[in-house]
Amino acid sequence: MAKLSITDLHNLRGQRVFVRVDYNVPLDEAGNISDDKRIKATLPTIDHLVKSGAKIILAAHLGRPKGKRDPRQSLRPCAARLAELIGGTVNFADDCIGDKVDAMVAAMQPGQILLLENLRFYAEEEKNDAVFAAQLAKNADVYVNDAFGTAHRAHASTAGVPEILKKRGSQCAAGFLMEKELKYLGGALSNPPRPFLCILGGAKVSDKIAVIENLLTQADAILIGGAMAYTFLKSQGYGVGNSLVENDKLDLAKNLLAKAKGKKFLLPVDHVQATKPEAGATTRITDGPSLEDGWCGVDIGPKTIAAYNQEIVAAKTIVWNGPMGIFEIPEFSKGTFEVAKAVAGNKGATSIIGGGDSAKAVKKAGVDKQVTFVSTGGGASLEFLEGRELPGVAALSNK
Repeated sequence: MAKLSITDLHNLRGQRVFVRVDYNVPLDEAGNISDDKRIKATLPTIDHLVKSGAKIILAAHLGRPKGKRDPRQSLRPCAARLAELIGGTVNFADDCIGDKVDAMVAAMQPGQILLLENLRFYAEEEKNDAVFAAQLAKNADVYVNDAFGTAHRAHASTAGVPEILKKRGSQCAAGFLMEKELKYLGGALSNPPRPFLCILGGAKVSDKIAVIENLLTQADAILIGGAMAYTFLKSQGYGVGNSLVENDKLDLAKNLLAKAKGKKFLLPVDHVQATKPEAGATTRITDGPSLEDGWCGVDIGPKTIAAYNQEIVAAKTIVWNGPMGIFEIPEFSKGTFEVAKAVAGNKGATSIIGGGDSAKAVKKAGVDKQVTFVSTGGGASLEFLEGRELPGVAALSNK
């Protein structure tokens, strides 16, 4: 079901628009923002609302304060950075509910922006508490969600507020960033140009079980890398040395491989193995899929890179979620970076990077601007790829 878009909202002048954004940005020890891409990602939505003459109330969380006020997790630096980016004024409320906030909202003029303090300073946010949601909703005429990264959570600001507003007859729409996420991830799952290739990596098979099961019905080929590959290989009787393995998931890995019969489901055919998973360790390339006793797998090997690149070059739709090895350590980054370059180099494909470590990897490889789309939601994009309906998306008005 198509969801209402911010472009479907009309006559916004003077309307109080409650916008859920994802400003969960990294801060350094001095409290300065070390990466502002999440703030930058919301600029098109904010700009559109400013030009429409709306009163823009931004709500977000930062970190995990667990329902307690923590000045180190204040959103104040985000207000300052947003003001710099727009070259204008962003007012900041040192709370997200209460009389002070109500008074600040009441004093707003069309086109003004107010950022509320960290929603998670209240435990009621994550509990989707009805009273808390009502306190947030009373300052809103219209709701916009531009925080795909939190759309998989049924929290007060993502599910409770829009439900209250819809009951009032108000409109609840997707912002430009949310819309982009739904367009690319939704398009990949519903009607992808083929061949449709999925690359899955990361540490645990258990994190990706539902994704693999869903994609087995959709994708033409699945490439597996990262530590999760060793669980699959061990389930087939290959040696995995001291590699990270989920021994309690070996039967599950076997079943997934059985379900993949008739599909291209590629596992590494060689590896970079190391004496320990640390920088400076002795490394060597394995002859085949097995790893030696006393060694652990840290990256895919050159034959695997070549085989995977062959599939990547031929694909028309590529979804990538999870690195091929311990790419944070330079000696173990080649497999992940070569895959990143191959994905970016396939200009005939729609390439979608599924957030989290994959987003970091394409950036580190210097190709983040050359792929079609980098998702802003790690957990949310994973759940979307599992075929689940996300509470923050379900709560929006249908077209």
